Amino acid sequence: MREHVSKNCARAEITSDPAFLPATELGRRVQGGELSSVALTERLLDRIARYDGKLHAFVNVYAESARQAAEAADMAIRSGHAVGPFHGLPIALKDLIDIEGRVTTGGSKVWLDRVSPTTATLARRLIDAGMIVIGKTHTVEFAMGGWGTNKHMGTAWNPWDLEVHRTPGGSSAGSGVSVAAGLAPWAIGTDTGGSVRLPSSWCGLAGLKTTVGRVSTYGVLPLSPTLDTPGPMCRTVEDAAHLYTVLAGPDPLDPLTLRQPVQDPLPTLRLGVAGMRLARMPEAERARVDAEVLAAYDHSLDVLAGLGAEIVEIVLPRPFDDLVAVAGRIIGAEGYLCVGHLVDDLELPIDPAVRPRIWIGKDMLARDYLLALRQREAIKREFAAALVGIDALLTPTTQTPAIPVAEVDESGTPAIFTRPFNLLDFCAVAVPNGFARGRLPISLQIACRGYDEARALRIAWAYEQASGVTNRVPPGLEA
Repeated sequence: MREHVSKNCARAEITSDPAFLPATELGRRVQGGELSSVALTERLLDRIARYDGKLHAFVNVYAESARQAAEAADMAIRSGHAVGPFHGLPIALKDLIDIEGRVTTGGSKVWLDRVSPTTATLARRLIDAGMIVIGKTHTVEFAMGGWGTNKHMGTAWNPWDLEVHRTPGGSSAGSGVSVAAGLAPWAIGTDTGGSVRLPSSWCGLAGLKTTVGRVSTYGVLPLSPTLDTPGPMCRTVEDAAHLYTVLAGPDPLDPLTLRQPVQDPLPTLRLGVAGMRLARMPEAERARVDAEVLAAYDHSLDVLAGLGAEIVEIVLPRPFDDLVAVAGRIIGAEGYLCVGHLVDDLELPIDPAVRPRIWIGKDMLARDYLLALRQREAIKREFAAALVGIDALLTPTTQTPAIPVAEVDESGTPAIFTRPFNLLDFCAVAVPNGFARGRLPISLQIACRGYDEARALRIAWAYEQASGVTNRVPPGLEA
């Protein structure tokens, strides 16, 4: 497998094009005067105009306001008034995130004219840090789905195969595609059952699923308030760590953010994994994983062991399928609370794949919903006991590389390895760990206890540096 992974990695070209540089490097260049915000923004807008007709990453592109903000950023930086290291860098936002006066559709044709009444706290923090919102990205309708498909608003095109329309991953499909295709340096997604990690896996990105309460959800259209978590989608783990520091922190408008002080991941990011105890997934979970994904996963464990980590066998108290089912009941009940009035109106153009997912909550008794919440707490206690002394649990992020959209079974979910960690209220990082045949990205998931984002990012950074699977360009999008 070592030869197979390295061979496939080598075929994916590394570039120095600013459109594909990590955001941290772009920040250094813009702050140092080597690259202007205007030049970077124009480069990205040019690529959006050139490629997004096919890729369909963006719902709306804010070209003129982005140009104005870039000009202002350059003036501020030249005059010594930069507000931070990422002043002047564009960013894309999932179309669940409100910006006052802008349309936020939530991926629904029903909301094509829904003007945001407020600005989400996370958007305000990005803007206050000097970042430029270049546009809003496509999502599965109401964020209810892991494949990334959207019948009425259009399905984003995974940029790693320009011939076959493959799953981009959902629900943060457009965010994943925009970064992978060099249309934005980084983007924001949301994750209720895997919606940051699934598109990060299939698009070859580093994506961080944060713990509930780490990043404010005020001004973000909800699906399941119990499980919803915004997070960064980036080219590198370092980018994800930096963007997380901008996003995270207490917000009086979201009381959940007041529960735990935020730990800055940057001081420990490069400390390595020597001495850590990392758990491999149980043998029973391996049977349904694609052979190439499984081989890359095993190779990733070897890499981490070579860095000094101890890879340990554990017995989990329940199979992942049990956790997927309980999380699904919670998402269904709360999703129906949020948008049930829309899906019940059969005259409205609701995605036929999404309507039955929301209807899971339609006839659910309050008793059954409360039972699911009680089961969740019991499962969290069981897994906490099973993982005593373990720094992280490692799995593939997805069972397969991206599949053709034409082969998607909308009644199923690709979130077998991601949704359990939403139920457990863990944090998790998806990080590229190789390429399958056809140069399709595959991914390693590093899951840590809640509020331990610093540890998850530290492990991910160590693996990323050792593997070299970073900063690669989908074929056909190099120019």
